[in-house]
Amino acid sequence: MPIVSLAAGVVLVLYILVEVFEALVLPRRVTRPFRFTSLYYRTGWRVWAAAAPLLRATRRRQTFLSVFGPLSLLVLMAIWAAGLVLGFGLVQYGLSPNRGLPESVYLSGTTFSTLGYGDVTPTGPIARALAVTEAATGFGFFAVVISYLPVLYQAFSRREEFIALLDARAGSPPAAGRLLLRTPPGPTGGPTPAGFLAEAERWAAEVLEGHLSFPVLGFYRSQHDNQSWLAALACVLDTCALVLTVIEGPDRGQARLTFAMARHTAVDLGLVLRRRPAAPAADRLPPARLGELLAALRETGVKVRDDAAARSKLTELRGLYESFVEGLAEYFRLAVPSVWPPDERPDNWQTSAWMRRADPITALGADPTDDHFD
Repeated sequence: MPIVSLAAGVVLVLYILVEVFEALVLPRRVTRPFRFTSLYYRTGWRVWAAAAPLLRATRRRQTFLSVFGPLSLLVLMAIWAAGLVLGFGLVQYGLSPNRGLPESVYLSGTTFSTLGYGDVTPTGPIARALAVTEAATGFGFFAVVISYLPVLYQAFSRREEFIALLDARAGSPPAAGRLLLRTPPGPTGGPTPAGFLAEAERWAAEVLEGHLSFPVLGFYRSQHDNQSWLAALACVLDTCALVLTVIEGPDRGQARLTFAMARHTAVDLGLVLRRRPAAPAADRLPPARLGELLAALRETGVKVRDDAAARSKLTELRGLYESFVEGLAEYFRLAVPSVWPPDERPDNWQTSAWMRRADPITALGADPTDDHFD
């Protein structure tokens, strides 16, 4: 029995240390099978998401789903710590079976947390060396955890900064039609999407790198229920697809680069999460709605192409990413907005916590992009 305990403890400690290294330290995706962390998140999210519909109120349901990311991370770290304490306790019990398993685990816990009460002490040179090793391991574990959290939240903050910028540019939820109408492409005398698309290209690259290095970021939701990183990614892809097909202007070069990066992000995240592409439940830009959008753009002075070839090319480009975005949306329980929603609602900046309708600024028809807006 002591030999079995010793072997089991060594295996458990080494396995958890490898898991911690791969999840918190190694800055690349791990593809080996039988990873506890992957199984933990797949199973935990499936159970958590299945329980969400029990809450009837939409706001409470969204709040419940938003808790999973931070809470699952804390629980995972607690499981790792408990597993290391148990593993070292099994090794201590294998070295000193007369002490008993409960006291060996207690010794392991006080050593790992560096409490060191001294009421139970290791006996023998090997057990003492093991206690020193465990204390160093516990110190290193807590140091990695403490340093990991700020990096994680910095990546989350950078992701959300771009999403917040979309509020005035593309509405809430963000939609490519609104973005193009508010910042028309071409020589219209105002801001154009070229600068925004360049920033969106870098943002998509950061999202891809951040979500591959810190997969738990995918479960972190935005401050507002009508915004999300996936909706922002879909808005960027939709904007690029429209600029590359039915809109004539000087922004196509940057749109092509941004489209490539954003699609790469959607496809790679789907592959990492093993989410199969899924067909959208409804057409996000029906032909009639596309015609209305082109007419509205034409009224703002934008040169558009409304022919069969341009529409066919747009459908082809949308087919390159919409199914991957929809697969991610089903997994994360996020909504993918239409390319140009028929219902125009106030943006988040136009509302407040005390007023469910638009603030007086909106009622007066003030435009935040107007030079006279103050």
